[in-house]
Amino acid sequence: MNNTLDTPDERLDHDICVHIFTASAAMVGVCLTVIGIIRMVVSLRHTDVLGDDLLALNAMAYLAACLMSYWALRTRNLGRNHRLERIADVLFLGSLTLTAVNAAFITWAVSSLH
Repeated sequence: MNNTLDTPDERLDHDICVHIFTASAAMVGVCLTVIGIIRMVVSLRHTDVLGDDLLALNAMAYLAACLMSYWALRTRNLGRNHRLERIADVLFLGSLTLTAVNAAFITWAVSSLH
């Protein structure tokens, strides 16, 4: 059987990369949805918040993680694969942290508009 993922560690790395790819792609959609909702609230209240800009930055970071994990899935070079997976992992965790910061900021901004 000619399987490119021979060891359990390589299979685990592949699985992590697939999870980063799918979760990052989903989070780009979530960020875009929340940006649309914020823009509606902003236009109704005639105020502006920084949250939509932060979410746009967050969406780009998730997109970068998604692209790195996709590249890692497509590469045949094992060394490059591991480097790309680490980059995708760091980008994803940074994006996840930024999502939590954005949630706190948006909650604060919306509650202070009252």
